[in-house]
Parts: sequence; structure tokens; C-alpha cells
Amino acid sequence: MTTQPEQALENNLVQQLQQLGYQRVLIPDEVALLKNLKSQLEKHNKIQLSDQEFAQILNALNKGSVFERAKILRDRVAYTDDSGESRTVELINLIHWCQNEFQVAQQVTMEGKYKNRYDVTILINGLPLTQIELKRRGLELKEAFKQTKCYRIHSYDAGQGLFQYIQLFVISNGVNTKYYANSSFNQRSFKQTFYWTDIKNKLITQLSDFTDIFLEKCHLSKMITKYIVLNETAKSLMVLRPYQYYATEAIVERVKTSPKYGYIWHTTGSGKTLTSFKTA
Repeated sequence: MTTQPEQALENNLVQQLQQLGYQRVLIPDEVALLKNLKSQLEKHNKIQLSDQEFAQILNALNKGSVFERAKILRDRVAYTDDSGESRTVELINLIHWCQNEFQVAQQVTMEGKYKNRYDVTILINGLPLTQIELKRRGLELKEAFKQTKCYRIHSYDAGQGLFQYIQLFVISNGVNTKYYANSSFNQRSFKQTFYWTDIKNKLITQLSDFTDIFLEKCHLSKMITKYIVLNETAKSLMVLRPYQYYATEAIVERVKTSPKYGYIWHTTGSGKTLTSFKTA
């Protein structure tokens, strides 16, 4: 296997994301992250926020665990405007998932127990919702997986804790690429990381191919808004595997467009319950 410097992988990925319509934004630290969040929320909600109004929103955002923040993400955040009126802001458009603001940042640095610098961060409406950790070609994916676990422990709760809003992780060494939900339950095991596939179950492992398909703006936003399940029992985020995604999409399409029946075949232990739940 040939090697490729991690920086080259990172630069190529960011350039590809820009070609897919992401706006590249420079966010070296939390100060820039907060400034960008304010401007993106204003743009998305078509409003102007005073510093006092934005402080209320930040206070509402900085509460609870990853699971609890995932619920906040999917709700509207209330605040009182400067004239005393009750208002709300939308953090992400759940119905029209393409109608959000998409950005990509490199090397965001946060300092908690330790200082961490993250490879590539995808922001939606200013919130960091997808973290991409890269390792050079030839290194095991488990190294990138371990790195994301360290981020969670060392710096995700730093400052206003906005990185606790991460919904999905993507790890890649260029030739192998996987994704998984940001959940303490899922992160206990590397087995809970998944390859993406096409509809015929052909693996999509190359980072460039994965980016074109999975990280395409509308698809990524749809995965976050529709195909992450908030498991109340385990207080955990769960993301569907590709065959569950395609099964759900096919069932819904059949119901919407035809009176005919159909069937979906899954093996034992492959998540039929989650597929049926998500379809419903």
C-alpha cells in the first residue's frame, strides 16, 4: 500500500467539499467558532441577534450530555429579545434538510484537559455536527477511532461545549473510510463503525468516493436529521447502516407511489426492528 501524507489527504478533502458546495471557513479557536455560529444562525433564521440575545441562546445550548444536546438540536431554542418579546431560533431544518447552511473548517483548536486540534469539521448552521479524523495511508483506521475517543474525553466539553453537538464521526486513511454516531455506547467498540455502500451493497471505501456520496450536503444533512435515532432507553445516538437506510427509503417510496406490496429481507441480528421503527 502506498503512503500519502495526512495533510495532503486533509487538503484534498476540504477542496472536494468546497466543490460540493461547502463554504470554507477559518475557525482557529472557540472565539471564531462562536462568532461564526452567531452569523450562521442569523443567516439561517433571517434575523439579527444582539449580544444579549445570543448569550441567552448560548446558555440554552450549553446544557446536558451528548444525547440531551442531540434533542436540543432537533428543537427550537427560546430566548427573549431586547424588547421583551419571546422568540425562538431554529438550529437545523429537519423538514427541508437541504435548506441549511453548510461549512467546512480545518484544524479547529479547542483546549480542555489537553489542547486538541481537529482535522476537518463540518458545520451546519454554525454548529459542528460532523467530525472527520484522517490518518495517512497505511495506518490502521483504529488509530483514527482512538483519536476521536480522546477528543471526547479531553476537549469536547471545553468552553461552551459546542463540540458535544457532533452527531457523526467519519474516519479514513484514504483507502478505507467508515462512519459512526457520536455515542458513548457506540464508541465502546470499533465494531460499531460502518462502511457505506451503494444500493447493491457494494462497499464505498475510498475517501474521495465516500465524500462524493455520503458527505454530499443534502445526503449528510438527511442522515443527521432523518437517520440518526435517539435511543431513549440507552440515552444513546444510533445511526442506520446503509442497508437499513436503503430499505427504509424503498419502503417509503413504495408507500408514496404505488398500491403494490413488497418485502425487505434482513438476516437475524441485522437490525430489522430499527429499520421498521425508522420507516414508521
